[in-house]
Amino acid sequence: MDWRTTVDRLFPDGHDVAADGDFLGGTGRSHGEAYAVIGQTNHADVGVELALRMAQATLAVVREHPGRPILFLIDTRGQRLRHRDELLGINRYMAHLAKCVELARAAGHAVIALVYDQALSGGFLASGMMADTCAALPEAEIRVMGLPAMARVTRIAEERLRALAAHSPVFGPGAANYVTMGAIDRLWDGDLAACLAAARAAAEPRDRRRALGQERGGRALAAGIAERVLDAVVTE
Repeated sequence: MDWRTTVDRLFPDGHDVAADGDFLGGTGRSHGEAYAVIGQTNHADVGVELALRMAQATLAVVREHPGRPILFLIDTRGQRLRHRDELLGINRYMAHLAKCVELARAAGHAVIALVYDQALSGGFLASGMMADTCAALPEAEIRVMGLPAMARVTRIAEERLRALAAHSPVFGPGAANYVTMGAIDRLWDGDLAACLAAARAAAEPRDRRRALGQERGGRALAAGIAERVLDAVVTE
């Protein structure tokens, strides 16, 4: 779904969200509340410029609109894979964006993310995965690595990986598998404005992804291992 249709459905009370290249920004109004909108479009490759601009927009909300909820709209193919960006330290720009999101949360801003098109790799981690709650449209594409690339890296036959993906959400791409793993809280469909209002009401900074993955049968071991590690640290 294109960002204009998505934004119109999210904010029936009006918005001024606009695209500037691959960057999305503006304000939307729904159910009597204003939301700061920050995001990506055009299947953006998140390089140093886009990461910095999203960070600047996040800090501007904290500075100019205390307490206003922030909605990240996600459409990215991942971090930009260029020698130039690596030399400039793209990892530091990504970390800076993530820190700005955490600063907003600490300052009392609810942070919500919606994957409306694509969400791949590092371009997703520093924004959408930092949110209090992260949702996706049913048709959204979410993955860390495609199965052909995974086959090349792991040297496991692609046919074998496809067979594993049919039974394990860890291997399978797609929004539904990420819901099963707990990485995505839920799929939004139908009345997106109502979905946004419900997410706003339920947003909390506590990270429940491991617990959700266990409850939904997508990640059977993560929560238990984390608890064992925590117990060991406390005991020491």
